[in-house]
Amino acid sequence: MAESLHARTLSVTIQRDWREVYDFACQPLNFPRWASGLADSLHEAGDHWVAAAPEGQAKVWFSPRNDHGVLDHHVELPGGIRLYIPLRVIANGDGAEVMLTVFRQPGADDAAFARDAKWVAKDLQALKVLLERRL
Repeated sequence: MAESLHARTLSVTIQRDWREVYDFACQPLNFPRWASGLADSLHEAGDHWVAAAPEGQAKVWFSPRNDHGVLDHHVELPGGIRLYIPLRVIANGDGAEVMLTVFRQPGADDAAFARDAKWVAKDLQALKVLLERRL
């Protein structure tokens, strides 16, 4: 049985109906507008998407569109490292809560894990600003 990874869930409240947030965020071509980890080079390649990464090309598999606010995706970095990124949009009153769980990767020290969490927080804030400005 694999050892559990340390995880941290970050969230942001967006003052838009959760369905509007989901409708925007579920489209892979919108990810580069707010998720800085996915470069402008994101393009479809059969059953997955491809994005430029510092080490080469990364493959990305997005969850299919659904009625539950699930935006999970899997990323395979050059060298075969696979990342699971759970991402959810849920109703929060008239707005939405967007939550992403960051897993501490094997071999990552405290500083690297903190950098990853800070990066995710920045991206979630970018999504908030983009959607609250009405795109």
